[in-house]
Amino acid sequence: MAIVRTDIPMTSELCNETILKLVEAYPILRTEILTTTAFNRPVRTLVIGNGERKVIYSASHHANEWITTPVILKFMEELAEAVTSGGTLFGVNAQNIVNAATIYTVPMVDPDGVDLVTGAIQPGTLEYETASRISDNFPNIPFPDGWKANLLGVDLNLQYPAGWLQAREIKFSQGYTRPAPRDYVGRAPLNQRESIALANYTEAIDPTLVLAYHTQGKVIYWQFRDYEVPGARELGEEFARLSGYALEDTPYESSFAGYKDWFIQQYRRPGYTIEVGAGENPLPIEQFDEIYRDNLGILVTAALGLPQS
Repeated sequence: MAIVRTDIPMTSELCNETILKLVEAYPILRTEILTTTAFNRPVRTLVIGNGERKVIYSASHHANEWITTPVILKFMEELAEAVTSGGTLFGVNAQNIVNAATIYTVPMVDPDGVDLVTGAIQPGTLEYETASRISDNFPNIPFPDGWKANLLGVDLNLQYPAGWLQAREIKFSQGYTRPAPRDYVGRAPLNQRESIALANYTEAIDPTLVLAYHTQGKVIYWQFRDYEVPGARELGEEFARLSGYALEDTPYESSFAGYKDWFIQQYRRPGYTIEVGAGENPLPIEQFDEIYRDNLGILVTAALGLPQS
């Protein structure tokens, strides 16, 4: 019986419960709390493997992109089950995957924002009213469906010190000069608990590669500025082949202060933003099966890397 629910919206409580159930069912999985948000929700990890190649997969940096969370959770469940039963995942012996790699995941970076978009935060509560007041200043953004930020109105994927000043200039010119449902960079880089925690976690692990899951557009972004990262394009091309997604350069207005941007700048190693699915955010849960099918090959291949020729 599958533990990860892929038929209902993934709230922070459901995410937390799911991780704890997975760890209980599969002792090869492990978890810790990286931080708690300003509204006291935990930001949890889920980890598998003991291999030398370390990778970090993150999801739900943006509130209305919560469908990325069950993608990560389902992958970890299927991998743990395959290891336990001596099976394969995406045609690869699962034991070989966890022997070669350690896969660190942060399945829900923005639990506060996710709860707003999924309806777990009810109208009339202090949290809802706080967000609603912020939203009133941006009447063109639908509320709460258009919400990407945390509940303090900071866009967590514009919080990283990689061209943060450029991001600030771009977003300020678009009118996002104060807490907003999206695109407000904050008062300084890395001044939100969630982004600080992920940056610290990344520095502690020192990974070979990161995947940052977002929605939508079926596109993979692999560059930051003109940094040359050995092997990044080749691996990105393999991801594109496996998923059917397009490998593209990041649009200028979105090309600063993101998690993968900071990782590439800091480590000169491959980092990818993967925009799953198609349509308008939040994507309907009915897209989950297709999204998961498209991305399973990426998740397995990122853990193993390309074969050495």
